[in-house]
Amino acid sequence: MTYRLIAAYHHPADHEAFVAHYRDVHAPLAAKLPDVRAFTWGVCESPDGSRSPHALVAVLDWDTREAAQAALSSEAGEAAVADLQNFAQAGVDMQFTEVTTAV
Repeated sequence: MTYRLIAAYHHPADHEAFVAHYRDVHAPLAAKLPDVRAFTWGVCESPDGSRSPHALVAVLDWDTREAAQAALSSEAGEAAVADLQNFAQAGVDMQFTEVTTAV
């Protein structure tokens, strides 16, 4: 099983500063989360060139729901959550999902 956290960030006032903070500060914090099996992120684009609904999306995977919850409750998790106030003032939508692989 894979248990996934998807974080979809709203468009900030200063896109370049937002991406720089995410890349240089927040992503290294997230990469330290205990037992995370995969962590990917990317700046969003729309196929037709229009404004994407989100500025950036991050995906983190753990083996179980319990591992994800423990990671977010850990010292590293608390640091990552606390950092949100430093760059994600526009907001972030977070959701968890148990992943089903079809192919």
